[in-house]
Amino acid sequence: MKRHHERTYRLVYSVVRHEHDARDVAQEVWLTVWRQLAKFRGDAQFSTWLHPIAVRRSLDHLRKRRRWYDIFLPLDITGEDGESHYQALSTPDQSDDKGKGERIAKVREALKTLPPKLRAVLALRELEGLSYEQIAAAMKIPSGTVMSRIYHARRVLAKKLGPKL
Repeated sequence: MKRHHERTYRLVYSVVRHEHDARDVAQEVWLTVWRQLAKFRGDAQFSTWLHPIAVRRSLDHLRKRRRWYDIFLPLDITGEDGESHYQALSTPDQSDDKGKGERIAKVREALKTLPPKLRAVLALRELEGLSYEQIAAAMKIPSGTVMSRIYHARRVLAKKLGPKL
């Protein structure tokens, strides 16, 4: 757990995009791993077995949260100040130059708008550095679907960020 905890948390956070929820989901991931450890055959790397568990738990969390919002809250989940109730883990560092901080903030906002499935494959590719085949195995989807989702995620980000980023 010590070896994989940080990467697992980053992966979960990249999908969930909320610090406290990511911590809870990461905890659930490790409970699931503990319960299913006997099913790990050792045919592949442990991280290859762990990633789909983390992604599935993250997506399950988002589905549950969405259902809760749909039932108990109005459709618009932004506060009176126009800010989303779920903020990114970190905000642009004040020591950064203003332009870089603004670009980082724009990228974070654009990432928040991606659908969870697109955000998950993009995180596995860009943050974890996995190949298309590894992502396909981790998410139990065809590699063509992985390529398609990454393409669409990048296209949506490019459209939202514009040419001047």
